[in-house]
Amino acid sequence: MGAMSRNEPAKPSNFIREMVLEDLRTNRFGGKVITRFPPEPNGYLHIGHAKAICIDFGLAQEFGGRCHLRYDDTNPTKESTEYVEAIKADVRWLGFDWGEHLYYASDYFEQLYEWAAELIKAGRAYVDDLPQEEMREYRGTLTEPGRESPSRNRSVDANLDLFKRMRDGEFEEGTKTLRAKIDMASGNLNLRDPVMYRIRKVPHHRTGEKWCIYPTYDWAHGQSDSIEGITHSICTLEYEDHRPLYDWFLAELGIHHPQQIEFARLSLSHTVMSKRMLLELVEEGRVSGWDDPRMPTLAGLRRRGYTPEAIRDFCERIGVAKADNVVDIAHLEHCLRDDLNRRAERRMAVLRPLRLVIENYPEGKVEEMEGVNNPEDSSMGTRRLPFSRILYIEQDDFRESPPPKYFRLAPGAEVRLRYAYIVKCTGVLKERSTGEIVEVRCTYDPATIGGDAKGRKVKGTIHWVSAAHAVEAEVRLYDHLFLKPRPDEEEDWKTCLNPDSLQVLTGCKLEPSLKGDAPGSRYQFERQGYFCVDSKDSRPGHPVFNRTVGLRDTWAKIERAEGG
Repeated sequence: MGAMSRNEPAKPSNFIREMVLEDLRTNRFGGKVITRFPPEPNGYLHIGHAKAICIDFGLAQEFGGRCHLRYDDTNPTKESTEYVEAIKADVRWLGFDWGEHLYYASDYFEQLYEWAAELIKAGRAYVDDLPQEEMREYRGTLTEPGRESPSRNRSVDANLDLFKRMRDGEFEEGTKTLRAKIDMASGNLNLRDPVMYRIRKVPHHRTGEKWCIYPTYDWAHGQSDSIEGITHSICTLEYEDHRPLYDWFLAELGIHHPQQIEFARLSLSHTVMSKRMLLELVEEGRVSGWDDPRMPTLAGLRRRGYTPEAIRDFCERIGVAKADNVVDIAHLEHCLRDDLNRRAERRMAVLRPLRLVIENYPEGKVEEMEGVNNPEDSSMGTRRLPFSRILYIEQDDFRESPPPKYFRLAPGAEVRLRYAYIVKCTGVLKERSTGEIVEVRCTYDPATIGGDAKGRKVKGTIHWVSAAHAVEAEVRLYDHLFLKPRPDEEEDWKTCLNPDSLQVLTGCKLEPSLKGDAPGSRYQFERQGYFCVDSKDSRPGHPVFNRTVGLRDTWAKIERAEGG
């Protein structure tokens, strides 16, 4: 193909892709591209993990390679089978599959133990007696070198004996560790004799009570990559300073050496990405669970009505870079609207009902109006909408004393009912004790169906639902979980929680085509936003709809403000 058209948008930057292309050009790994997505099963995946999943699996797909799903399950105190299964479900939902290549770091515990023993024999690892606090003191600071542990120069035989006794459960937690012997004066703190094994006398979700010593992430990660023949070990930027240690272990063992590459993790405004913080929200009951639709977890986004296509599109658009930055959540919402606008069928739903009576419409008469399912796609066809004398409209679509430029219903004013007639307000009924308007009275012009036969112009069109045919439902309106863009930078991040992040509306009136829809079904409620049937709480006779996202798209304004 020729040069890119001047009007064609530039492809988002992806320096990792360029590095892989260079490795393929030089035949560095024999023309292979083998990546891995290595989550720790200590929580649910969130939108930040989606970026890593798209990079790991996407590059493997693009270059005809494969991507492994490997659980780095080296900390049994925080891991569970629930998290393992949730991660599988999330990866599959995003549209990726690892095939037969499902692995666990715990699969390699025996090999890791043997390799650790090899480093001890080579004089490159030792058993240390320092408790954690003293080890931290001995480690030094960014400006001061560390000090060698009194245990550092034990004999090889003594270290081998102690390491075996650690495995056999002879010592209590916190009394001994296995450390690599590298350089306590190194400018990189990760090379100051890092811990390889610690004692944890707790059962593992896969290996049970077979082990009471567990490898650290730094020790298990690179060697697991090597065992699996990974070519490109793609990590987030916080592991950049760990790369020299990753390389040191592999070089000392003389085994297959993948290339570790770091990229900037995704930070999204108005939320938090720390698993620790997300777990606190769950455990303190500030959200209903990991799959609460306000959470940035993939389970929460899925339940809220997000599509995997929208999330993959978002990850593609933001690109892959080295520099940390915060992406406005409006960008994610823009990608979602862009996708749902094409795929979601339109429906009419009245969330805050107000009764409307058409005085001159025959009692008992029911007509069927034709509604377009999606103006973006004619192949989606149309649906039939029952129309009768008594309807429900939105409370906000009537004002007894309308403000300037109010084009909806008011005393003496006319509006068009969507897909139906023009009506004119003739009066209202009020609750005697409160003065609240409980009913609007109107007349209709039968000649205005499907167009304005008399040439009268009306500026307002409102939606409605036939009272006799309405489906009653609960609707949950979700907003951002946090009021401030960067809650994790606040002194107390929980003070930024949005008290109005969830509003529950009961007694909502929906058109009858929405009766009995399957959980997860997505729609645009005309003039309201995009909604989906809740996958957890919705049941026959009690439908529950979640607002996925509103209709208003602020991303274009953000792009203009930023000069985009």
